[in-house]
Amino acid sequence: MNNDYLDPINSLHMPELADMTLAMDFLIRAKEGVRNTAVALTETVAPDARALLRNQLRQAIALHQEITELMIRKKWFHPYELKEQYKLDMLSANNTVKIGQMNLFPEDTRRKGMFDRTPDEHIGGHFA
Repeated sequence: MNNDYLDPINSLHMPELADMTLAMDFLIRAKEGVRNTAVALTETVAPDARALLRNQLRQAIALHQEITELMIRKKWFHPYELKEQYKLDMLSANNTVKIGQMNLFPEDTRRKGMFDRTPDEHIGGHFA
């Protein structure tokens, strides 16, 4: 395996892994929003503020449901299949460990010859 992590060939499948990770983080944040809004609602006495918080709570629950359904559809989340979810969680943990072990900042960062064309030549203070 090529250990040059700046080589584009080594980024295969990264966009989907990144999407899955970002979606899970978004789901967690949406859940926190539901929880925080529900707590705020129980501690609020002003009728107008309670109405506003009830509306925000409904929106937060709808957002959480929308994210959950997207993740289930994409097979990024298996809330009813614990064995499948465990496999995803282990994949995520293993990928995290692998990324932590990568030398992402090698001393040689030249990329000449890796792409299908060479960069434009610098001519007289301007790029051609």
